Amino acid sequence: MYCPTCGYDKNPPGADKCTNCELSLAHLSVPAPNGPVETSLMNDPVSVLDPRPPLTVPADATLGAAIRRMITDRVGAVLVTGTSGELVGILTERDFLTKIAGAPGFEALPVTEFMTPSPETVAPADVLAFALGKMDAGGYRHLPVVDAGRPVGVISVRDILRHLTAFCADG
Repeated sequence: MYCPTCGYDKNPPGADKCTNCELSLAHLSVPAPNGPVETSLMNDPVSVLDPRPPLTVPADATLGAAIRRMITDRVGAVLVTGTSGELVGILTERDFLTKIAGAPGFEALPVTEFMTPSPETVAPADVLAFALGKMDAGGYRHLPVVDAGRPVGVISVRDILRHLTAFCADG
């Protein structure tokens, strides 16, 4: 790795400091954004998406109640909260289709049996790339936004795409 200060070029790849002059080289391995889309992904916080307020149901809710809320509010996910308002799970359209559809009497079953417990979350200050990375790695379309353990919003892949395509309007 080349040291831009002293010109020494025998530093091992990924070195934190120059072997010759002791200058920190850590900043050289930080990725730099290329263009407005990458700049936004690497610098803009999740809060820039203006996450919609979370649609929540209590942990003792039935599937029927949760699904009716999703249909009424036209959302693809409902957050499940505990007695103190803390996030305990998420129930999505995909959960309904893969775990519930066709089960007789599902309306009366508890939401806790079919939700995804302890879902991945992001904080309002997390950068968009972090949120998008979690969504990609887990195959999630919805991601709860949590502050101090309590849900404050939900973001979706559609929200991120809408934000990023605004940078491409001229192209």
